[in-house]
Amino acid sequence: MAINRLFYCFLLTHLAIWTLIPSITNHNLPLDTIEALAWGSNLDWGFNKHPPLSALVVEVFYKIFGPQDWVYYLLSQLFVITAFYFVFKLSKEILNTEKHALLSVLLLEGIFFYNFTTPEFNVNVCMLPFWAMTGYYAYKCLKDNLTKDYIILGIVAALGFLSKYLFIYLLIGIKIFYIFYIKKNNFKINYIIPGIIFLLILMPHLIWLTENNYITITYGLKRTGEVKSYLDHVILPLIFLGKQIGILIPFLVLLFILSKSIKTSFSFKDQNLLYLLSITILPIILIFLTSIIIGAKIRTMWMTPFYLYFETMMVYLFQNNINFNNLKTFNYTFVFLFLLSPFLYGYISISQTDKRTDYKGKEFAEIVKKEWNKNFIEKINFVVGDEWYAGNLSYHLKPRPVAIIYKFKPKSKGTVFIGDKFKKCKNEILTAFDGEGKIHCLNTTPPIVMIGRTR
Repeated sequence: MAINRLFYCFLLTHLAIWTLIPSITNHNLPLDTIEALAWGSNLDWGFNKHPPLSALVVEVFYKIFGPQDWVYYLLSQLFVITAFYFVFKLSKEILNTEKHALLSVLLLEGIFFYNFTTPEFNVNVCMLPFWAMTGYYAYKCLKDNLTKDYIILGIVAALGFLSKYLFIYLLIGIKIFYIFYIKKNNFKINYIIPGIIFLLILMPHLIWLTENNYITITYGLKRTGEVKSYLDHVILPLIFLGKQIGILIPFLVLLFILSKSIKTSFSFKDQNLLYLLSITILPIILIFLTSIIIGAKIRTMWMTPFYLYFETMMVYLFQNNINFNNLKTFNYTFVFLFLLSPFLYGYISISQTDKRTDYKGKEFAEIVKKEWNKNFIEKINFVVGDEWYAGNLSYHLKPRPVAIIYKFKPKSKGTVFIGDKFKKCKNEILTAFDGEGKIHCLNTTPPIVMIGRTR
């Protein structure tokens, strides 16, 4: 019972710190959060960069709370601690002791994916709870064979995929384990339930994807970079590998403090170990092979959910070597790392003044609104531009206009065009409205072109 209380205290402390620090030190929401809000103002079954779930989630919170920055930092941390909760649950199932399960979660604070980068709600953070839940329910399905677990597995797996396509690497890892497991055990009809539910939930997005020329897949491939030479198939994977080792150093330090020895014994006949390898090491190997085969540059932040169960696996391997007599040293080191991360975040946020989070989006929106009201009577219906500038205007203006990121032919007056590319095409914009309406321009940075009706 004491372990459970300690675990929930940890979750609440993490939630409070990582909601409070960015809320106090940031002047504006980060880029990816603004981008999701821009998409959310014009919801669809997919967008030019990603599937729809991250936009849907922030839009739900916007409808409830409106443009309050702290809400979206809170949202991000709710996703993080939900992931922690299911890591704890699976760790208890596999490790059989609450103490080791708690240790598996605490060790996650040694990886900056789960603290320093979390204030920015994006598709990587959006994957976290579904990654953790998929790992948990895939295990529970095989252990208990309950129909409800198979149904939940299909739902959370689909939601994870609708967060970001990289979720497929976890699903492949689980699928491979299931194949080998089924070979040694009898096939059960329940095994097909998750797949059916998964495809049913994905169907609208897959239709949208086909109708939009697979735009999100094309974007993802472009983000990996163009292959410049055959050496990219070797150099880029090695760079990727080096970065992963660097990311794990604080976690390994924490684990080393508690370990009597680095020696361990294991058997590949151990089903628990094989399962943990399938949801941790196998997805990393698969993405590493992707880099080798197509010469892809794997961006560091893409790996955000991949290490959620890595700590559980390492504790499982070394649990007989863990020396709780060193707990005092571990606690001091843990608290140091736990507090260092938000301190560094706050210091960087305050000391550096040229970041996206220093952008005065609210003040800029007030200037635009004032100029609009001086020239037009109707409300602003649309903001056309890129994700950052259009997204910020849409977020800060009241009533909230729709942010249009794609090529757009306005259907009504009441449109604000923002960005350099609109500065020289005022006549084309007026023509798009059949020559009706009034044009008003602001020589701001970036420039603003407004079109609306006067009465």
